[in-house]
Amino acid sequence: MTRRSCAIPAVGIIAALLLVAGIGLLLSHAFRTLMQERLKKEIVLVEGSRVFESWKKPPPPVYMEFFFFNFTNMDMFFQGAKPEVEQVGPYTYREYRYKDNVSMMENGSKVVAYNTKSFVFVREKSVGDPTVDIITTVNIPAWAVMTKVKGSFWRSNMVSIWMSSLGSGLFTTRTVDELLWGYEDPLLTRVASSQKDVETTFGLMYKKNGTHNGEFVYHTGQENYLDYGRVETWQGQSRLTFWTSNQSNSINGSDGSAFHPLLKKDERIYIFTPDLCRSIYMEFEKDVEVKGIPAYRFTPPRSVLASKEENPANEGFCVSPQECLGTGLLKVSPCRRGAPVVASFPHFHLGDSKYVDAVKGMSPQWEDHQTFLDLNPTTGVIVRANKRAQINILISRVIGFPKTKGLNDTVFPVMFLNESVVIDDASAARVQKLLLIVTLVSNFPLIIVGLGALMLAIFIVLLIRARKQKTSTEEETSYTPASDKEKEDPQNGTYIALTAKEDPQA
Repeated sequence: MTRRSCAIPAVGIIAALLLVAGIGLLLSHAFRTLMQERLKKEIVLVEGSRVFESWKKPPPPVYMEFFFFNFTNMDMFFQGAKPEVEQVGPYTYREYRYKDNVSMMENGSKVVAYNTKSFVFVREKSVGDPTVDIITTVNIPAWAVMTKVKGSFWRSNMVSIWMSSLGSGLFTTRTVDELLWGYEDPLLTRVASSQKDVETTFGLMYKKNGTHNGEFVYHTGQENYLDYGRVETWQGQSRLTFWTSNQSNSINGSDGSAFHPLLKKDERIYIFTPDLCRSIYMEFEKDVEVKGIPAYRFTPPRSVLASKEENPANEGFCVSPQECLGTGLLKVSPCRRGAPVVASFPHFHLGDSKYVDAVKGMSPQWEDHQTFLDLNPTTGVIVRANKRAQINILISRVIGFPKTKGLNDTVFPVMFLNESVVIDDASAARVQKLLLIVTLVSNFPLIIVGLGALMLAIFIVLLIRARKQKTSTEEETSYTPASDKEKEDPQNGTYIALTAKEDPQA
């Protein structure tokens, strides 16, 4: 038997083995399962893991933009006109964040850390100088004090007298820097003289630069990959105390800096945010791509801040039955020392239209005011995010304060922020490399099937060629004419002359 004849069945056997093995591995998902198990073990918050250092100190730059609402028709407002505001901003700060005092506990199943943040002003990304630009807005300290003493005739009258003597009105004009990072408020100073626990300085971001908001205990994901980054306790508590139901007081999900790998489109992502004093959830919106990395976009649905009538599960977020606001608003006074602070999305995005219509200058836009997370589903890595929230003050008539006599209940916008991040090029390259490895390993059975198909094609070609060669050989060994030309017999017509045998004796 020749080498060629041996090669043909060998090629056929190899093709059959590759096809059977490839299809078997493909149907069993063995390599995909192997890769997923590897990811579950590598993406954990423990020393030496693939993600631990970037979790402690995220490399992508984070920017915090502040937009203020400048009150432009104060005189007309006190005469009964609708308040009118003008958006001013952004005033942009580079946000440096890192996990501080990190320590492992419970054999690596949990990790303790403090989320420290600091801010540095970025002039080239801002509209002006925060130390110079002036904003007229709600006098938040005054409204906080008035709300605190309402219901008490003597205290209300005393505070009203103080406000008049100190020149503290219902609205104030301050620089952006003062509103953000703090200023000495005369009314608070007066109140602090009799109540030592009262801060004399007020600022929307006061004591938030270079500080943290308490101790977090996280699950590392070592025991269950679905728990990766999940908050176990905050400030030593596994449950909040601000709200009126156990469900509302639950601490669910991560702190927004880490999400488990192998995300699915049909799951809800929970995030606990101390700024809102609650957990919120986000749902899949659409597929996107950032720097060549595929991602799922998750956004908070309308139901997150829906009214109790629209979403009965939100009834626990009512401060009281009388203080339950409509869709799109969350009164956070329980964790703001009783101040009438109301949180919403910018320009009352996803809120009832009555809040938009009540203030001239509100214009909610999906692309500008939506909060979203773009997560790579394989690794859970954040490739792009925009966290947007608005701070409002609930102003209304307060008994004992004559200046509020003509006011209607109004949710007055003060400022909204946009905290944004996009994955940096170096991190994107690492994620792309990891995704390539995952793709190659997961699709290895397809490669085997492809090789098997190629070998099968070669086998078929070899069979065809062998068959043709065999046919040609058979034709060459049969009888053939002695001459290419037919000879004619003048008597019997055409005949075919055969080669005569040679006489061996001739």
